Amino acid sequence: MTRRCFGLDVHREFAQVAIWQDGVVHQAGQIAATPEGLRMFADSLAPTDEVAIEATCNTHAIAKLLEPRVARVVISNPQKTRAIAEARVKTDKVDAEVLAQLLAADFLPGVWLADDQTHALRRQVARRAHIVRQRTRLKNQIHSILHRNLVPRCPAADLFGHKGRRWLAEQLLPEDERQAVGALLRQLDFHGQELRIMDAELGRIGLASADVKRLMTIPGVDATVALSIVAAVGDFGRFASPDKLVSYLGLNPRARQSGGQPASHGRITKQGRAHARGMLVEAAWVAAKTPGPLRAFFERVRARRGMQIAVVATARKLACLCWQLIAKGARTMPSSAPHSPRRSSGRSSSGRVCRRGVARRARPQATR
Repeated sequence: MTRRCFGLDVHREFAQVAIWQDGVVHQAGQIAATPEGLRMFADSLAPTDEVAIEATCNTHAIAKLLEPRVARVVISNPQKTRAIAEARVKTDKVDAEVLAQLLAADFLPGVWLADDQTHALRRQVARRAHIVRQRTRLKNQIHSILHRNLVPRCPAADLFGHKGRRWLAEQLLPEDERQAVGALLRQLDFHGQELRIMDAELGRIGLASADVKRLMTIPGVDATVALSIVAAVGDFGRFASPDKLVSYLGLNPRARQSGGQPASHGRITKQGRAHARGMLVEAAWVAAKTPGPLRAFFERVRARRGMQIAVVATARKLACLCWQLIAKGARTMPSSAPHSPRRSSGRSSSGRVCRRGVARRARPQATR
């Protein structure tokens, strides 16, 4: 049987199908993006067929339906499929045709398809992050009401605690503004209850996960940060080195080099999942205040490069420690041993920050 490569340009209601066979691409029409329509399409496929799907909201469900029926399913990375994104003629038929051609030539950059458990954890972590953003939005609206009515700052440490709310109820506000504050506080209480329910569920998942417990041994990494990292990464074993994980999380610097000129480095790429990267940065701020090797590393980099670069470099080191604990199976955090003074460069633009931070600590010191 000759090789066949299918390209699917997926939408909410339908998917446009193109087939590559013997070097020729032809259109196969549209299929309904429903479980019944996808099952009928899967029944027409051969076990040796290959399918390429553009990454979108319902890609995971479609890939799970087609994966048992074909040789492989490749989910296209939209950031690297420039032939589609930068095409002057961009239609559903053209996009499906390009996907099929790139898959046939093995030039299609794909993304990792997470298992059902990891995908569910990603949804729960994203739902918690959404609730936190909603609470922050509601609090900012209350602060805005107080600001535009010339109300001074609350003397209590927490405006939304018991003392802060009693102080807030005593302030003179227009009737409509007072009603708005009451409505915002009720919404804030609702989201607070939802957050407690979500945290309880995520806590149950964290207690049952050995990876989460191991990551929590790193300074600054609590259950929320550990769950976010595990959800974003999934299988740590698919990364051959800590530098690969750092690149996946977007914490590596941009690099440009051409000809005989030396390479120039810039800001971090910010590729991958922004939420996991942000959680690592928050953990780095906590680790920078905790006595230990991570705080010493942060202080060394801050003295030369500034606070912002230092905290990103610390977040990068945290990602390396996560890889060492999970992928390499280290029993304890690699940064618990004394470090050599020579390892004080702190260059966030080099992989030596990760490698030296682990290898030199395990290297026995020569006797003098």
